[in-house]
Amino acid sequence: MAAQGSKLVIYAALAGNGLIAITKFAAAGYTGSSAMFSEAIHSVVDTGNQGLLLYGLHRANRPPDQKHPFGYGGEVYFWSFVVAILLFAVGSGFSLYEGVLKVMDPHPVTNVFVSYLVLGGAIVFEAGAWIVAAREFNKTRKGRPILRTVLEAKDPSIITVLLEDSAAMLGLIAALVGIWLGQVTGNPVYDGAASIVIGVILAMAAIFLAIETKGLLIGEAAHPEVTAALEGIIADQASVAQINEILTMHVGPSDVLVNASLDFKDSVDSVEIERAVTEIEAKIKQAYPRVTRIFIEAQNWQEHERTI
Repeated sequence: MAAQGSKLVIYAALAGNGLIAITKFAAAGYTGSSAMFSEAIHSVVDTGNQGLLLYGLHRANRPPDQKHPFGYGGEVYFWSFVVAILLFAVGSGFSLYEGVLKVMDPHPVTNVFVSYLVLGGAIVFEAGAWIVAAREFNKTRKGRPILRTVLEAKDPSIITVLLEDSAAMLGLIAALVGIWLGQVTGNPVYDGAASIVIGVILAMAAIFLAIETKGLLIGEAAHPEVTAALEGIIADQASVAQINEILTMHVGPSDVLVNASLDFKDSVDSVEIERAVTEIEAKIKQAYPRVTRIFIEAQNWQEHERTI
């Protein structure tokens, strides 16, 4: 379900950005607007990024094998990090470069009405893609604050598209304002300044996305609420004397690894321990289908303390 939601968001953004990019390039060539050209590059980068996210989701669906026994869910994290790099290097870099050139050698924007028409249409299309992404994002919130949900998100594809669409909306507004100021003041420098603003917006979005994806790449734990629930399930098992430690890690957006060290009661024999382990695994997987790998270690708590 989560993967289907991610793909819906990406397909909507891919279709919108592809059409918008073509329109922006035509308008940039016709009007000579630096801000419009930066926006065209931005849309091309976004289109390529969405293609990479779809590729990452496709690669992540491969089943585990001998070389990767925990599966390929991390592919989504890797390609999301690549998207962040491209957004910074290509999108932000081109916009800043084009903006600085225009500021150093300003020239007036012609046929301003065409720019307004294209940017207005782009805002409408981007708003539609943003609404689709926002709806999928809200399904994952479950009443939590927006910023907290973003920081704790385990599926970077939806966050990436939502962030890109938000940056795109801000960039379009910056381009619109820059072209308008250049028209009313007669000073074409504002057009170049708008391109620089677009570059800064993309750089900030890329840096934020890179930081978030980095945490997932190096191994991020499941939500604290999930860990607390796992502790509750294990504690309910009568044969467990003490929970020594529970370690969780997302190896993919919908693939959680759980490693638990448990101290069983001295009166419990090996057969009962095996039965208890089976019951614990079954209850955890029933409550949290995303937990796909569970490793339970039976260990005296004192011995456990000596080994950590």
